[in-house]
Amino acid sequence: MSPVYATFGLEPATRVGAVLADGGHQAHRDFVDFVVDGSPLLFRLADLDAVSPLAAGLPPAVLAAQVRALLLEDEPPLPGGRFVLYGCPECADLGCGAVTVVIERDGDGYRWRDFAWQTGEHVDLDRDGYHGTGPFRFHGPAYRAALTALLDGAAAAPPRRVLLIGPRAGLLVKLAAALRGIGIGADVTPDATDVPAGELEQYAAALTVSRTQQGALRETFARTGTALVDAPAPVVPVLVAQLQQALDRAPAERRRLTALTATPYAAEIDVSAPGRVQLTAYRVDRLRRTRVRTVLDAVLGPGRHRLPLDPRTVRGEAYLVARTFGGVLVAAVRGAPARD
Repeated sequence: MSPVYATFGLEPATRVGAVLADGGHQAHRDFVDFVVDGSPLLFRLADLDAVSPLAAGLPPAVLAAQVRALLLEDEPPLPGGRFVLYGCPECADLGCGAVTVVIERDGDGYRWRDFAWQTGEHVDLDRDGYHGTGPFRFHGPAYRAALTALLDGAAAAPPRRVLLIGPRAGLLVKLAAALRGIGIGADVTPDATDVPAGELEQYAAALTVSRTQQGALRETFARTGTALVDAPAPVVPVLVAQLQQALDRAPAERRRLTALTATPYAAEIDVSAPGRVQLTAYRVDRLRRTRVRTVLDAVLGPGRHRLPLDPRTVRGEAYLVARTFGGVLVAAVRGAPARD
């Protein structure tokens, strides 16, 4: 009887970074995720903030070593034949926790079994195992082909460089610093109307605070495939989120957050797969100070979720930012009461 194999693939993925309310940063990480039976493996791990060891920008020798390990051409880094599939996106330290798995030969194929959350050299499967996840058996040639293709750049992450356009240098310089702080490259220019299209192609997204340039640039960026943010918010963390939303090129079926709308009384969020969702309200008061409040931090299941809002939280010019591990959505609050 022929063995039943799960399909194995790889695809670019992102751990979305953030500028935090206290001024800190949450790192933006591009990496390559494992796709099992057509679905990202991370989608099976609903409340997990972690990235695979196949990170974008790794030196070739380090990436080759990671690939060799998954092909069992190197010794496992942990006792019991265990390998790290996902680790801390900030420091990759095992002490922060990691998803590990036993990888072993299965005839000409490979088997992944005994998935677990691990924080030390040894793991307690009864307590920390991902019961119900795996085991998975992968057809050897397809498994090897997917991993070795990484060495040729076949599953490389998309470019993450953005262009900031406009005369308000102070705001854009602060925005560029915030983007660089979380790992997204950013350049600032007061005018991009005369920049050759060939140079603009290097940017995955652009933001302009100049209304006079929006119309002139819209057609150019449409030709280069650069996403244009032309309704920027006056708040740096929201601008960061708007650009991250523009950078997200994942198809709808690969996104946990698919829609966000807001009124002064409620927000509606559409979720495609279980995961932790954080919803933050930003408003600008009459003195142009930014007020920030966390509205939600919880694991949500698939479907549409309606969340009541306190109108005082979104008075005046206000925005909601919804975040989950791999994506971010921004919505302006429509019809908000006047500023206090």
